Amino acid sequence: MTPTGPTTAARSPRRPRVERPLGGVGRREARERALLLVYEASQRGLDAEGIVADQAVGLDPYTDGLIRGVERHGEAINAVIGRLSREWPLERMPAIDRAILRIGVYELGHEPEVPTAVVLNEAVELANSYSTDDSGRFVNGVLAAAAAELRPPAA
Repeated sequence: MTPTGPTTAARSPRRPRVERPLGGVGRREARERALLLVYEASQRGLDAEGIVADQAVGLDPYTDGLIRGVERHGEAINAVIGRLSREWPLERMPAIDRAILRIGVYELGHEPEVPTAVVLNEAVELANSYSTDDSGRFVNGVLAAAAAELRPPAA
C-alpha cells in the first residue's frame, strides 16, 4: 500500500528558468502582444506610434521593437512576403496571417540573435491559435522560404 498525502505526492520536475528580456515579459508573450497590436493597427489604420500611444499600459521593449520594426521595414517586408507567397497576394491574405508573417520576416531579417527555428515555431503556433486550420502550414512555408533568403546557411 502506497501512502498518499502532501509528503509523498509526486513532485513535478523543476522548470528551467526562462530568460526574459527587460520588462519581465518573455519573448513568446511579447510576440503575441505584438501580433495583436500589429493586427489592430492595420485594422484601425494606425501607425506604430499611434498604436503604442493608444496603450493604457506601457509595452515591454521587445513588443515595442517588433511593432516599430515591422513599420520601419514594412515595404521590404511586404516585398519578401509578396514574392514568396506567389498564389496569395498580400491583400487577399487573412489580416492575422499577414501580421504574423510581417513579424516573422522582420525577426528573420533584423533580429539575428533569435534562432530561425524559434521564429518559425512561434509564428506557426500563433497562426494555429489565431487563424484558420491551414494557416500554420502556410505561415511555415512562407517563413521557411524567407529564412533561406534572409539567413542563408553558413558555407
